[in-house]
Amino acid sequence: MYRITLLLTLVLLIPDVYIYIVHIVRKTKNTWLRLSYWMPSIIILAAYIYFMYLAGDNPMANHTQAIGRIGTVALIFIVSKLLFIISSACGLLLHTFIRSCPRAPFNIIGVILGLIGFGSMLYGSVWGITRFEVKEVEYRSPLLPEGFDGYRIVQISDLHLGSWQGNPAPIQRLVDLVNRQHADLIVFTGDLVNQQSHEVDGFQPILSRLHAPDGVYSILGNHDYGSYYRWPNEQAERDNLAYLISQQEAMGWRMLNNAHDIIRHRGDSIALIGVENDGEPPFPQYADLPRAIQGTEGMFQILLSHNPTHWRREVLPTTHIPLMLAGHTHAMQAIVFGRSLAPLKYPEWQGMYYEGDRALYVNIGIGYVGLPFRLGAWPEVTVLTLRKE
Repeated sequence: MYRITLLLTLVLLIPDVYIYIVHIVRKTKNTWLRLSYWMPSIIILAAYIYFMYLAGDNPMANHTQAIGRIGTVALIFIVSKLLFIISSACGLLLHTFIRSCPRAPFNIIGVILGLIGFGSMLYGSVWGITRFEVKEVEYRSPLLPEGFDGYRIVQISDLHLGSWQGNPAPIQRLVDLVNRQHADLIVFTGDLVNQQSHEVDGFQPILSRLHAPDGVYSILGNHDYGSYYRWPNEQAERDNLAYLISQQEAMGWRMLNNAHDIIRHRGDSIALIGVENDGEPPFPQYADLPRAIQGTEGMFQILLSHNPTHWRREVLPTTHIPLMLAGHTHAMQAIVFGRSLAPLKYPEWQGMYYEGDRALYVNIGIGYVGLPFRLGAWPEVTVLTLRKE
């Protein structure tokens, strides 16, 4: 926690030092105007320190929304200033070596870039988080039973309900949007909450309205276990998970915890398999894939597994499962010009991936963790249509 505080302080204040020395000092000699320049960064740091160190224990759980909003405001200022500084520093450097090269155009470009960055980041934090996007995807396989040709599956993932406390309207819109897709089946691929299962309280009536003829199925993600929360004892942690599972079942969702179900359609059947979270360290590994697939041999299988790295670690080398659906990555909540930081950590981070005739689809999720922000990586509702080749 102290390292994060130090990092935030540095990335906030270092750009301020450059701008203050190179521009503010030259523009005004008024002491109060010079001091006022530092006020936004000081207010951000003061608010952060208050919630992180002075507002009680377990701040990331008890003050999730406040800390997230402070972090987002900090990010908006940091990105805007860095864009300005890049252009300004280029002008300063050129002027140092070529005295006839004016600095003013670079400063003007920097201001424009800073304003674009400010507007983009503001959009992502205010409107981007609820810009739900329906993605139509097809998966083709000669192994698919005839009766499932044209079968439609809606996949949603990573709701992170703790981030929507006191704001149920977007989740209501999401449920309406999903139901309008008239899917045969709805699947949820984990991370219903952030830290505590009681984050689901109040959302049960909304989420229980999700409907598909063949039902709503769900698996657990890494956040669902409550391992990011400091529990008083192990029993409290176990009770937390039990409550989350019971609430999903009460909503009419079928949990697939290292289990499977047989889906029948037009005289044919497929196996829908679900495992508990299986992530790369430090994320928990609770999946029991051999147990989950037992009894489905010879059937067309669809696997629900929260973390996409499970695909290459176990699914591809040890099974013949043709299709896996995952979530988890959020695309790092930002895709700019088709690029994201997510590939630095996840080889498969969004969309459909093939290995021969076997495939993985990664849904980038609905909610957010930490920062209430999404830019380019808009909240995703996937409509997957199965096609027989």
